[in-house]
Parts: sequence; structure tokens; C-alpha cells
Amino acid sequence: MFFKVTLLILFFALMVGIGFMYRHSSKDVSGFVLGGRSVGPWVTAFAYGTSYFSAVIFVGYAGQFGWKYGIASTWIGIGNTLIGSLLAWVILGRRTRIMSQHLGSATMPQFFEARFGSTALKIAASVITFIFLIPYTASLYNGLSRLFGMAFNIDYSICVIVMAVLTGIYVIAGGYMATAINDFIQGIIMLFGIVAVIMAVLNSQGGFLAALNGLAQVTDETVSTAPGVFASFFGPDPLNLLGVIILTSLGTWGLPQMVQKFYAIKSEKSISTGTIVSTVFALIVAGGCYFLGGFGRLFSSQIDIAAGGYDSIIPTMLSGLPDFLIAIVVILVLSASMSTLSSLVLTSSSTMTLDLIKDHVIKDMDEKKQVFIMRALIVVFIAISVIIAIIQYKSNITFIAQLMGVSWGALAGAFLAPFLYGLYWKGASRISVWVSFIFSTVVMLANMLVRSSFPTLLQSPINAGAFCMIAGLIIIPVVSLFTPKPDQKVVDDAFACYEEKVLVPQSEALGEKE
Repeated sequence: MFFKVTLLILFFALMVGIGFMYRHSSKDVSGFVLGGRSVGPWVTAFAYGTSYFSAVIFVGYAGQFGWKYGIASTWIGIGNTLIGSLLAWVILGRRTRIMSQHLGSATMPQFFEARFGSTALKIAASVITFIFLIPYTASLYNGLSRLFGMAFNIDYSICVIVMAVLTGIYVIAGGYMATAINDFIQGIIMLFGIVAVIMAVLNSQGGFLAALNGLAQVTDETVSTAPGVFASFFGPDPLNLLGVIILTSLGTWGLPQMVQKFYAIKSEKSISTGTIVSTVFALIVAGGCYFLGGFGRLFSSQIDIAAGGYDSIIPTMLSGLPDFLIAIVVILVLSASMSTLSSLVLTSSSTMTLDLIKDHVIKDMDEKKQVFIMRALIVVFIAISVIIAIIQYKSNITFIAQLMGVSWGALAGAFLAPFLYGLYWKGASRISVWVSFIFSTVVMLANMLVRSSFPTLLQSPINAGAFCMIAGLIIIPVVSLFTPKPDQKVVDDAFACYEEKVLVPQSEALGEKE
């Protein structure tokens, strides 16, 4: 216990210390929200990855989907790597950095306003962001409760409040740079932690081949009558597995806290390096989490799904590990949760301040006042998320995956297609963006309130969210064909950034000489 407590104190002291170390870089809006657009590739890549993978993934998703799909749940991690990280960086990274700087946008709602020439779109996007980031933020704490209960026997409420307060301190003090540097450190902890945990759990089952053989012997006739289905290539339910892959992989393309990482990156070279680093990080962390979760049914004799829910699976798998490894796991999940929490509250506060309050509620806000309000709102958002998390835990309203599924589905469903087409296609109309916003928010709210009236496949918030994302990619071009064309001046101004001539090394482009 002394070792575990000492490790926790050192971890928290380091995080808070970095926050105060970078307070000088957060005095203006650009510094506080984007780190002055001067963040290097490794830090940006780790910030992207740690914001992507939280305790929701490690405890909630890995446990639930590992139980449902067996070793085939590893495909989710592979999808997160190839689609959520590699393709996201390749397709969005460079264009987002160039156009967001050209348009002077620091948030996704500001991008929609400048790109489509509509202040109303900016306000709508900021309201959607605020509403649906809150339940996602609240869901981050849930994974910690069982792990801290297992390791320290600490009350869940105390655990949540301590984590929230310490995260708030370093974000408020140091802004984006403190968050990004802490993300880098937390990312390193996650990399080493997940590898150590996988090795320890598999060794406890006799090694990889013995564990895989044991998984092949597991049967559950309520799921499938096929022998060895939980050790098979695609598992017992490939269609629903595909829905999870789409939501958790393609979803990152439309999440404000993820896309905003591209706003802050330093240079062209940084994007190339960041793409590689981010992809490797995702492969180890996401691939490792879902791979580990795939062996959950080997511990079925110790797990009561009806009593403890899917969120109890991973903590049960880890409960037999040595104290040293349990301490590492606690720090690993704290790192994953605090990095995502810091990203979410910074996104929420900057969006509310810059897109709703500035010019609409308070006129003539100088930079000092804007930063002050953002810091105040970080406190508000953290407090709200803590209250929701504690209420949800006490009343056992829902599982982690359901909260996250609704949030991701609404946000990515609403924003992904307008943002992607906004970067690449001049023909996207303003009305098509409105339709995308309204369609996804209505569908996900309805899924939450009247889920039983949905078709069976779409009753899952995971599948409903994946459906909204794909629907948005169809809605934008179809609606744009039948609605008034976008303002040509606005479009030409936005895309002018891609036409500016720059000098590059001979190795990157052919010269004009024969």
C-alpha cells in the first residue's frame, strides 16, 4: 500500500508541476487553446492518442466487447489504428492545419462559421458540443471506480473528486501546452503499462497459446452454438462488431477534441512524423486493450455480469496480479482518464467562450477576459461532470459504453461529414450542414429516450452512432445538389489557402528546370 500511495503522489505532483511550469504560455487565447500552433510531432501524436483512448476504452469497451466477441474484438483496436489514427492523420491532418490557420479558427464551431459563412452554424455546433461532451466527460470516471476500489478500497466519490480537481489545476494553470506535455508523459505510461498487463494476464493463464486454447473451449449457447466461436477470426457477431469498429474508428474524424489537435501542430514535417507515432501508439494501446479484453471469458467463474455489469470484467481480470502491477494499472488508467478529461474540458470551455459568449453575450472581450472565462468554465464543466458521474454510479443508470456511444454518435455524426467535405469539396451547401447537424442529434437523442421503438439493429447506441456517421457522408452531397449553392466568395476565400505557392525541397516535388 505504501508503494501504491507513493507512486500516486509522485504522479499527481508531476502533473500539477507541469501545469504551473507552462503557465507563461497560456496568457493569450492562442497559447491557452492551441499552444501557439507550435507543438511538435511527438507531443501532438501522444496528445491525439491519449485523448482518443481513456478508461472508457480500457475498462468499459475492452471488457464489454471482449466478452461479446472474444479475441475478434482485437479488430476494433486494428480499426482504431488504421482508420482512427493513420487515415485520420493522412486525410485530415495537413488540410486541417492549413485551412484552420487561414480562416483564423481555433475551434471546430469557428471553422464551420468561417468555412460556410454562417454565425448560426457556429452557435449550433457549440451547443451540440457542450451538450454531448458532458456525458462523455462523466463516463471517464466510471472506469476508475472499480480499479480504485480494488487497489485502495477508496470510496468512488472521493476518487472522482480528487482526479477531477488535480486535472483541473494543471489545465487551468498551463492550458494546451501543459495538457499536451502531460499527455506525452501519460502516453508513455500507457504504452509500457498495457504491455506489462497483457503479459501478466496471459502468463496467469499459462501463456498465449494456452489462453487461446482455453478461450476456444468456452461456450455460450445464448450467443452462438458454433464451437470455439470466441477464439475465431470474426467472433460470434460480425455485423455488430463492424458497428463498433466504425463508431470508435471513424468517429475520431468528427470529434472536436480530436480534430483540434491538428490545429496546433507545428509544421509539414511534424505531420509526417506525427502520423507514424500516432499509428504505432494506437496499435499498442488500442490493439492491446481489446486483445486483453478478448480473454475476459476465461475469468467467467469470477464475474457476475448481472450484478457487476461489463465494467467489472477488466478489474476482475487484473485483481489477481501482484501489487506492483496493480499500482501500474491504476496509474495507467489514471493517465488515460486524466489526459482525455483535460482535452474534453479544454475543448468545452474554449468552444463556449469563443463561440457562444464572445460577441453574443459579452461584447468587446479582450484576450485576458477570454482566457479568464475559459478557466472559469473549466471549473464549471468539471463540476458538472463529477456530479453526473456520482449520480450515475449511485443509481446505476447505464454502462460506460452506452454513455460514450451516445456522445460519440451525436458529435461525430453531426460534424464528421460537414468537416470532411468542408476541407475537400467546394460544393457543400450551408443547408446540407444544417441537415447533418439536426439528423444526428435527433437520432441519438431519440435512441437514448425511445430506444425500444428503433429497429433491432439500431437499438444499440453504438450502431445508431455508426449509422449517423455514414448517413452524414451521404446527406451532405445529396442535399447540396438540391439546395442553393454556397456563396462563391466564401468558398474561394476558404480554398485559397491550398493554392498559395510555397518552396519545398527537390525531394518533395519536381522542379521547373528540364
